Amino acid sequence: QVQLVESGGGLVQAGGSLRLSCATSGLTFSNYVMGWFRQAPGKEREFVAAVGRLGGTYYADSVKGRFTISRDNAKSTVHLQLNSLKPEDTAVYFCAARRRIVVTTTEYDYWGRGTQVTVSS
Repeated sequence: QVQLVESGGGLVQAGGSLRLSCATSGLTFSNYVMGWFRQAPGKEREFVAAVGRLGGTYYADSVKGRFTISRDNAKSTVHLQLNSLKPEDTAVYFCAARRRIVVTTTEYDYWGRGTQVTVSS
């Protein structure tokens, strides 16, 4: 059974930082593209960042230069470092996994339940 479990969310002031983690089990981690998405109240889920099987990284324009995605194949874990946070970054952040190529749509095979990030002004 595949499981993705996010952690590291919380409440932070604008300009602050958080580090999200997504621990996976039940899949051959190195074979999967890993992505982070977020969903704010009343809005659609949107792409944040992804890391390919060979380590290539992709970011939404809104987070480029502030967020960093990384993967640890030995621990089957993906991280998202969030710096210079803004109130508009407030959302539930989801981890996702898919085979083969990176996509920025929600066409991922497996999803975690999410972790809340709240940025106060």
